[in-house]
Amino acid sequence: MKASKPAATFAPQEVRRFISPLTIATLVILTGLIMEAVSRRPAPNLPLAFYGGLGIAYIATVHILLLRSAFRHGTYRVINSVLAGIGIGILTYLLSERLNEITHILVLFSVVVMTMISGRMYAYLTLFLIMAVSLPAELSQLRTAEGILDYTTPFVVSVIVAEVIIRIKNTAHQHIHRLEIINQVSREIMQTLDTKQTFALLDKTIQDTLGADTYFIGIVKDGKIQLELFFDDGEYFNGMRVPFEGTLSGWVIRNQKVLFLPDLREEVELDGVERFIIGRDRTSLSWIGVPLKAENVTGVLALASYAANAFDRADLELLISLGQHVTLALDNTIRHAQVERQARLDSMTGVYNHGYFLKLLAEQAEEASRTQTPLSLIMLDIDYFKQYNDTYGHLVGDRILNSLCSAIQRNIKQADAVGRWGGEEFIISLPGATGRQAHRIARRIGETMRSLRVEDRDNRTVPIPTVSQGIAVYPDEANEIYRLIDVADKRLYVAKERGRNQVEPGEEFFQE
Repeated sequence: MKASKPAATFAPQEVRRFISPLTIATLVILTGLIMEAVSRRPAPNLPLAFYGGLGIAYIATVHILLLRSAFRHGTYRVINSVLAGIGIGILTYLLSERLNEITHILVLFSVVVMTMISGRMYAYLTLFLIMAVSLPAELSQLRTAEGILDYTTPFVVSVIVAEVIIRIKNTAHQHIHRLEIINQVSREIMQTLDTKQTFALLDKTIQDTLGADTYFIGIVKDGKIQLELFFDDGEYFNGMRVPFEGTLSGWVIRNQKVLFLPDLREEVELDGVERFIIGRDRTSLSWIGVPLKAENVTGVLALASYAANAFDRADLELLISLGQHVTLALDNTIRHAQVERQARLDSMTGVYNHGYFLKLLAEQAEEASRTQTPLSLIMLDIDYFKQYNDTYGHLVGDRILNSLCSAIQRNIKQADAVGRWGGEEFIISLPGATGRQAHRIARRIGETMRSLRVEDRDNRTVPIPTVSQGIAVYPDEANEIYRLIDVADKRLYVAKERGRNQVEPGEEFFQE
């Protein structure tokens, strides 16, 4: 099923190549007629010889004009059809009865050429004029059934050939148009690293080229198929999750094979597949699914229609090509996101690194200023961590660092952020949190740390180190992020100087 689109056109050079064999054959026939006319005895047939030469000149002119855009104008096409139709019709009067077959051949050739260079309407105009002009010369022949059959056969054959050529041209045009679509989609998709934009491009492409009632792209997540893009009969159902097992989509993904079901009214023999209705409460009667498979992508791209036999092999080929490009684009997007994520994370603990945390803190401070809400900052340091490393080894020290990060993340919200400031020192931003709220969070982090259990390489439990923390609030105590960090850092060292394992300043320092 295809949406209506302007047909792609062949270049003039291509048309010339298509019709060159017929052009050469026609020139040979006309040259033969000239030789026949000149050699006729007792007197040469000069009108026929002149007419043959005129025909050769006409064909050469048309062949040259094909390279000019003006010839593709409707007026020139009409003139060409009229000249060809009248010319071949007049030729009927100049040929003897024994050369009638030549007229039949020229009728067929002219219709084929006209169909190729101008189209159906102009080919039939040529055919009509040939019949109209030649009919008076053939009236005596039309008195018998055999004569009627002999006269009409070339025209009927020409119509059949013209229709076949038109269908071949349309198929070629559609194929060219599909290739253009694939090239355009490929360029656009490869220029984006945004998943939503990739789905939007796919959505537009299917809408423009395939008349599907339903289409979706599903990605396997947690044992189910998540429909990232799902269109059904004029409505979107994006984000739905459907079962993997027992569905056509699951079969395509599991077997990594294309599935083309032109008529679902017939029994489908696929192991473990049941009918499963999603979207609107209607059953599809045509279905195509192609697998999507890459290192970071496993899924399916599918089309469906409520009509049987709605899709053909050309639709299948287009969907396969789209699937390949979408798979590559999604995989590249995920790879890029992974690289970006790794670039902003500390390689050992998985929290934000120093540079990215500063960038994020600046954005949070800007948002806090815009919304006139507080932003609290906690600087945290593990007490006596160097001695701890020296005593229990760096392996245990690394476990402590990761355990601390887990303890922090369990006590903060998703909108909050934690970063590794350096060594055993960490920094926590709390958008919207007041000083007292930050103090309670810091206290919970310390309590969580004390409850942890860490073992050395011999599976022996080792004591957990304590942490010291300093708090500062934006914009009450500092209206610039580096000054805010400096305040929190100084308070951290005050906490260390006062004996460690505490939060500075105390909760009573902050007023609600």
